[in-house]
Amino acid sequence: MILPIVAYGDPVLKKEAEVLTKEYPDLELLIANMFETMYAASGVGLAAPQIGKSIRLFVIDGSPFAEDDEEDDEVEPDPRAVGMEGFKKVFINPIIESESGEEWGFQEGCLSIPKIREEVYRHEKIKVTYLDENFKKQTESFDGYAARIIQHEYDHIEGILFTDHLSPLKRKLLSKRLLNISKGEVKVDYKMKFPAKKKGR
Repeated sequence: MILPIVAYGDPVLKKEAEVLTKEYPDLELLIANMFETMYAASGVGLAAPQIGKSIRLFVIDGSPFAEDDEEDDEVEPDPRAVGMEGFKKVFINPIIESESGEEWGFQEGCLSIPKIREEVYRHEKIKVTYLDENFKKQTESFDGYAARIIQHEYDHIEGILFTDHLSPLKRKLLSKRLLNISKGEVKVDYKMKFPAKKKGR
């Protein structure tokens, strides 16, 4: 089932999410719905707070990065896209143990903040401990685009948005557009829930 994605301005996006337990009702269905919702919105990651659930869970499928790289034969392959084909994972209660390597910039966007992309700097490599969909503990290292997607989604369960990484001046310049998003004054081709949208519109 495709769920509505919560837009910028909803308090759930600024809350630190709660630890998830095995007893969480219909978790398997929730994960399946999150993947379906993410694909419907052409995203590469989706965190539970983005569908209004303040729990430490996010899903990722970085395959589009690999596809983009394959389609352009004229350009040298991007080493940061290596391993992205079939990179599909579920992260429950993740902890980023370490961040390393040079910080690099990339034009990030967010399904909760449509039509805005800005350069965000993140570490090149991370080490993460998490539970998979079967609640088995995993510890893995990631780099390149995989590390970036994980860091972006991890921010969501910490109540942080990519716009929080921008300079105060840049945030001020974006403030009207962000307010318009919260009011629903933005065109999107996927289901969204706008916190400041007036009823009857």
